[in-house]
Amino acid sequence: MKITFPHMGNVYIAGKAFFEELGQEVVPPPRCSRKTLEIGTKYSQETICLPLKIMIGNFVESIEKGADTILLTGSCGPCRFGYYSILEENILRDLGHDVKFIVFDPIGEGLKPLKENIYKTFKANNIKDVIAAGRIGWELIKKADYIIHLSNEKRAYAVDSYKVDLIIDDYYRKVEERFGEKAMMELMDETIDALNKVEIKRNYDPIRIGIIGEIYTVIEPFVNLEVERKLGHMGVVVEKSLTPTIWVEHHVKNFPFGSKTERKKYKLAKPYLKTLVGGHGRETVGSAIYYQNLGFDGVIQLLPLNCMPEIVAKSILNTVSKDYNFPIMTLILDEMTGEAGYLTRLEAFVDLLKRRREEVKYG
Repeated sequence: MKITFPHMGNVYIAGKAFFEELGQEVVPPPRCSRKTLEIGTKYSQETICLPLKIMIGNFVESIEKGADTILLTGSCGPCRFGYYSILEENILRDLGHDVKFIVFDPIGEGLKPLKENIYKTFKANNIKDVIAAGRIGWELIKKADYIIHLSNEKRAYAVDSYKVDLIIDDYYRKVEERFGEKAMMELMDETIDALNKVEIKRNYDPIRIGIIGEIYTVIEPFVNLEVERKLGHMGVVVEKSLTPTIWVEHHVKNFPFGSKTERKKYKLAKPYLKTLVGGHGRETVGSAIYYQNLGFDGVIQLLPLNCMPEIVAKSILNTVSKDYNFPIMTLILDEMTGEAGYLTRLEAFVDLLKRRREEVKYG
């Protein structure tokens, strides 16, 4: 079994080391690129969500490198992600690729198939083996996310923000050369040390922006056109409402009650959205208010074209923005999104936030 999985932000880094530690052969998907998008767009339905198109590109590139088994989480409720595995398997079979899909559906969809898939993939014989493996994966995911969080802070404060890019790009290159948990952890520690040595500006009070919206567009840099880097080079501190760590804490580590922070977001969203609309629509609304309460200068909603849950959230965010006098900008992403116009909108939004600060300061 040669395992691959979608390229979603830094999940592939933790996934690669995790499954190698369990003795599985891993074929990590290449980092998303224009080629990935072109492949996915060519073979996917025109009006389907952008994440599915990118994933098809990921899978085709991984299959060409020898992968024969695809791992994917499942979903339920009014969001097309729950159909991804079926659509993707049909597309790949039509292309002549005989690959196996292992889908980790939510517990509510049936405990037995989930248990069987976990045991098989984790090479586990009992629950103790699963817990031991889970701890390894958890530590890898947390540290991988911390590196991105740290780089976002350092980039905003750095005297030369492009030094942060050099460190992170070097980290991504070396990921391909490391094998197993220990080697990956060592690389992560080296990267953290390098980031902490970056010279920073003193007495600097940066603009703070929360990134909210659909999880894939929030965590995958290629899809969101490197929004974190772009804002960081403008001197903006960026925080994401969704990361792999936040997702695991809420849906796995603290199941069935969920994490304290995410429950708080649900409560904040309730006056505006009382029911589940699928995806992360409810979290998006709650996250906007959450960041306003934390004193952030504004938020940016990211969503793929035609994403129904985020379209619902977008319509509500207009009211949230007025009620809280809080700037919210929405960026819709698809394969046709132009980088120049995207950058112009980011620059204009940051300028708006700076002017608002000055108005408050000087009256």
